[in-house]
Amino acid sequence: MEKIAVIGLGYVGLPLAVALGNVFPDVVGFDIATDRVAALRRHEDKTGEVAPSALAACQTRFTDHSDDLKGCTFFIVTVPTPVDESKKPDLGPMIAASQTVGKVLQKGGIVVYESTVYPGVTEDICRPILERLSGLKGGTDFQVGYSPERINPGDKVHRLETIMKIIAAETPEALHRLDNVYGAVVSAGLYKCPSIREAEAAKVLENTQRDINIALMNEMAIICEKLGIRTKEVLRAAGTKWNFLNFEPGLVGGHCVAVDPYYLSQMAQEKGLLPQVILAGRRVNDSMGDFVAQKTIRLLVQAGAEFSTARIGILGATFKENVPDLRSSLVVDIIHTFADFGLSPVVHDPMADPEDAAAEGITLSPFGSLGTLDALVMAVPHNVFRDNREKITALVRPGGVFVDVRGAFYDDQPQHCAYWCL
Repeated sequence: MEKIAVIGLGYVGLPLAVALGNVFPDVVGFDIATDRVAALRRHEDKTGEVAPSALAACQTRFTDHSDDLKGCTFFIVTVPTPVDESKKPDLGPMIAASQTVGKVLQKGGIVVYESTVYPGVTEDICRPILERLSGLKGGTDFQVGYSPERINPGDKVHRLETIMKIIAAETPEALHRLDNVYGAVVSAGLYKCPSIREAEAAKVLENTQRDINIALMNEMAIICEKLGIRTKEVLRAAGTKWNFLNFEPGLVGGHCVAVDPYYLSQMAQEKGLLPQVILAGRRVNDSMGDFVAQKTIRLLVQAGAEFSTARIGILGATFKENVPDLRSSLVVDIIHTFADFGLSPVVHDPMADPEDAAAEGITLSPFGSLGTLDALVMAVPHNVFRDNREKITALVRPGGVFVDVRGAFYDDQPQHCAYWCL
């Protein structure tokens, strides 16, 4: 019986640690964030991915002490893989996690990485760290594997248990161990990839493909705007064809889709290839926050608002609906563009933590402070906004502007103000 440790207790690691704790004895969930561990011990998960009742029922032992990892035989690393200010991959969390594991790794152990990386990171960067700090030989004394995460934050249907999981390892024996562990909690089944590098490439491709498809829809929305036609109607008409892919325009942020393409492009450039489509898609998607803000400003001018005193509200600050995660949210870009024009919008998001928002440069305000607005941008259509249409649209003064980025109210548009969506 494996003694399992999950390193990193965020959106990916926590659901996995809880699921494993319901099957395997003495599972250890480790995170360097002391406040995060303390909250989990109180059965509180600020990500909203795991219910308090599930935390209370599971047998997983949460800790921020690396000594508690000693004696574990099966390590699963689920730390984030962000990019730096230059859009270069930041492997700092992966390296730090590998150092932590290497110090307690014993002969016969296995280390599995779930973080999204470019091909080669597991074997060429992480394994040497494990070898150096453990004094063991990779492939002989211990094994490494890779099983990319596929959790969709905020999605209550596609969960860890219901999504087929890719597994890969450097030896058949190690792959068998991955099969036993993941097979115990993933009912949707496992796909055994022939090599770790191919599994790494498959994961980064999944998010890159999504990014490019959304970029195409965003570019189409910009074209439709220039042509004076409605993107929603174009997509609905095109969607009647059996093989049309139903992607929609929107703000692409977060720690996966907006980040992972840079990992693939970085590896390609190191091999002497300059990606064309991947980076073009990133440029389009990265520009959409500014595009939405400038469109709002033009609509304000057309509505005859007193520009210097115009009151603007923004609903939603997280990177997607129904999650509290603010990482790489393009709402920041909307705010910055407004600031360039001397405008200070009031931002409200009941899903986001005010302290986390402040760290991202966003000041959150209570709903009551929005008052009557000249323009309202519903940047992130949380369910709490969708379910209160009249209350939301009433914030806009008669003759004002309502920018519904994702078109949540497209089929029931307010009649007292100008309405626009991507």
